[in-house]
Amino acid sequence: MGKGVKAVVGGVFAVMIGGAGYGAYNIVSALDGGGGGSAGAAETRRSGPPDKEEVRETADAFLGAWEKGQAAEAASYTNNAADAGVLLTAYGEEARIARVDITPGVPRGATVPFTVKATVSLDGVSEPLRYTSALTVVRGQTTGRALVDWEPSVVHPDLRDGDTLVTGESAQPPIEAVDRDGTVLTREKYPSLGPVLDTLREKYGDKAGGSPAVELSIRHATDEADTPLLTLAEGEPGKLRTTLSAEVQAAAEKAVQAYPESSVVALKPSTGEVLAVANNRDDGFNAAFQGQVAPGSTMKIITAAMLIDNGVTSMNGPAPCTDTATWQSQTFKNLTGMEPNEGATLANSFLRSCNTAFIKLIDEKPVDDASLTREAQERFGLGRDDWKTGIASFDGSVPASGGPDRAANAIGQGQVQMNPLNMASVTATAVTGAFRQPYLVSPELDGRQLAQAKGLPSETSAQLKEMMRLTATQGTAQQAMSGLGGDIGAKTGSAEVDGNATSDSWFTGFRNDVAAAAMAQQGGHGGDAAGPIVAAVLRAGG
Repeated sequence: MGKGVKAVVGGVFAVMIGGAGYGAYNIVSALDGGGGGSAGAAETRRSGPPDKEEVRETADAFLGAWEKGQAAEAASYTNNAADAGVLLTAYGEEARIARVDITPGVPRGATVPFTVKATVSLDGVSEPLRYTSALTVVRGQTTGRALVDWEPSVVHPDLRDGDTLVTGESAQPPIEAVDRDGTVLTREKYPSLGPVLDTLREKYGDKAGGSPAVELSIRHATDEADTPLLTLAEGEPGKLRTTLSAEVQAAAEKAVQAYPESSVVALKPSTGEVLAVANNRDDGFNAAFQGQVAPGSTMKIITAAMLIDNGVTSMNGPAPCTDTATWQSQTFKNLTGMEPNEGATLANSFLRSCNTAFIKLIDEKPVDDASLTREAQERFGLGRDDWKTGIASFDGSVPASGGPDRAANAIGQGQVQMNPLNMASVTATAVTGAFRQPYLVSPELDGRQLAQAKGLPSETSAQLKEMMRLTATQGTAQQAMSGLGGDIGAKTGSAEVDGNATSDSWFTGFRNDVAAAAMAQQGGHGGDAAGPIVAAVLRAGG
């Protein structure tokens, strides 16, 4: 393979001597981001998927150059030589990875798996590195060459666009995160806590009393904390106490694994302390704390509070459930199969999750375009961008909206955006009457000020709590909450998303002094996916 590569390089040099040939080579190879294998410019341009021989030759050429530390040459066998060159150069320089030995596996069509064995060294300390990855060979769109389809994950499966590898003293000392009772929390035992633990280390490592380690890490292009991959020299971890409960966290981890693209948060309504945060997502995003999506009918908790606080109706007051409701030329419907009830009370329409009842009531005075926004901000502490949970979080958005969005917002569609953290807090506020900003790390550690809101009148809170109890025992949440003892309540939701055939599943509920909320994107009705997740967490924590 080495001789073949040298011949190619020699061929490029020969073409470069002739001025016209040099220009032609540059143009053709640059179009696909590659430089190596210049024979592609002179040969007849090929089309169609690469054949087995092309896949093997291209993979061998790329892996061989990478193995030898020839970053520019390896990059030339990809369809994005610029980006590939930067990362492959950092592999040997900033990451200090050497003595690389790459063993290709059996190709699966155009995809070639491989195993990397190497050594990471710094200041006389070395550690072995071993991992597996894969590459895919494609046909260059402009040159017709067989090229490695460039993705950072080729170099390491955990790398994403813009990431790089570095070896050095860690930006922050390591931490030993523990739960509220002193149990150690690790990413091995609680996998979805990985990004949370990284963030906690970045933010509180220097406050927890430890000393830095020397590590090979992924440095992300985003504001995410570095992700350690290999430790060359141990630092001294500092102990960081969180509000989490190992028992509830374990239940949350297990519950989300049953449903793809799902997230859940549990907290204590009496204090705001977060007991669990778990995600099961392909992208590793902490959607439980940072998601920004429509919450569907779980939003009716806030809408019901707004209607009660503005004197429009009450739990036992009228809230007619009709087949349809029209608001400013847009027609809204209920879920298929819902029987209309012209004499329904607010409690009845709430427990059945009747859309039309809520839409009809937002036309009543004194409700206006900003009423729902004021209720969310002043009573529930949402949408003011002032939560300080201890890690990055989004604290909801309920913008004042006119036109059809005013009606859509009332049923958790339109411009409203939430995540499970927000909706667990909404439930906590609803059942206690007090807004207590959720937090994962005590504000005493860093002196930050938690957000404040005036909460709900006691009469409003009492009515919301009773309507959620009825929903859990007689309404749309009954099946998911069945078998749970104690004081229980819930609200279901399903949010339609443009372009998706299946709605997002939402569910929020409480059991004694635990509130939880979950979403499962494209999970269907609220009780289908999010409901069982919340019930499992409440069972463990309540």
